[in-house]
Amino acid sequence: MIKPRVRLRDIADDLGLAVITVSKAIRDHPDISKRTKARVQERIRELNYQPNWAARSLATGKSFSIGVVVPDLVHPFFAEVVKGISEEVRADGYSVMIASSEEDPKMERQQIEFFLGRQVDALILASAQPTVEIIQLIESRAVPFALIDRRVENAVCNFVGVDDQRIGNMATEHLIDVGCKRIAHIRGPEISTGIGRVQGYRTALEAHDMKIRSEYIVSRDSSDTRADTSGYEAMKRLLEMNPVPDGVVCYNDPTALGAIKAIAEAGLRIPQDIAVIGAGNDRYASELRVPLSTIDQHHNSIGRRSAKLVLRAIAADEPLKPKTVLLTPELIIRESTLRTRHGREHLKGPS
Repeated sequence: MIKPRVRLRDIADDLGLAVITVSKAIRDHPDISKRTKARVQERIRELNYQPNWAARSLATGKSFSIGVVVPDLVHPFFAEVVKGISEEVRADGYSVMIASSEEDPKMERQQIEFFLGRQVDALILASAQPTVEIIQLIESRAVPFALIDRRVENAVCNFVGVDDQRIGNMATEHLIDVGCKRIAHIRGPEISTGIGRVQGYRTALEAHDMKIRSEYIVSRDSSDTRADTSGYEAMKRLLEMNPVPDGVVCYNDPTALGAIKAIAEAGLRIPQDIAVIGAGNDRYASELRVPLSTIDQHHNSIGRRSAKLVLRAIAADEPLKPKTVLLTPELIIRESTLRTRHGREHLKGPS
């Protein structure tokens, strides 16, 4: 004989609790005490209760899922962003559906349409789109969404990220401060992050009356999915120049990783011959053979803050005014730029 399916109400009645209390306890909601959560979890195990998500969706009109589209699933920056999103939405009973666009606008659109077809309750995007067309599509479906890291030109919507011009400026100012005189920039793609960081690089040089050499601004040959390889190739081009730069501002940490490899292969020392700084403060940056100086973008906070924006929008009775959240970047100094201000001497000893 087939046993009847255990319902949420059965557990609530057994424990003398309200259904909403049991539901929150299952979702590990902070409103519920540890003692009550423990009681509910114990009863769930005893009864082998399995939530009926289909019934829950029918009853509430929600899928309890958030669609997230990023350029690269294995990029450490975006991995940390997604982790922050997941940590934030989990307490409210939401799950995260993740897709990669591979920096391809067409693929990104396909993933967004797939998520919309699955009736996700909100979308969070690190978009590769050159126009607002995809934004208009999402808005036509009345689905809350937020952009992260990259802006889309002319889009009026929720955005969480950092001031990219400040990142480029801060990184360049640091290399000037440690004594670099010929500072190059391995720049990013023609999106808001790449454009902003090269503007910040230029602004810093101009502020110190330093010549901006067009040949010292080298574009990577590929997207973030191959940033280390393209950073390596870009640095090799810089090493062929005369004079060779003595400092390099890299678009992000994977780009810097490739640049460091090329410098080492050329038999040059970091930072004595060439100082290198990245952006992102990815998890491995402090573990490299020459630990990498970088600009921390607070990736986990980007994820959490974007999640809060869309959760707030989901709960609202009417559309909310779009909000922009700009986190403050932070300079992280490590061995890859540790030089004295007026010479080529490393702080740990003579070069």
